[in-house]
Amino acid sequence: MKITVAGDVKEYADGITVADLIVSEDVETPAYVTVALNDEFVLTENHATTKLADGDNVEFLYFMGGGGCGVYK
Repeated sequence: MKITVAGDVKEYADGITVADLIVSEDVETPAYVTVALNDEFVLTENHATTKLADGDNVEFLYFMGGGGCGVYK
């Protein structure tokens, strides 16, 4: 089946889960990644049970903290 991952269409076996995809895609810091499946967030506790289907769109999102504006008085 074909799944779009981060904008690239890729071929995967039927029955792959979000957790399997994270491993297959060698996602950096998988414990801290947020997964969007067809524009809906998948809770971390559901990664192992959420199966992907042909035509799905998956994005891996990383939230980063920021600093100040750089101007201090």
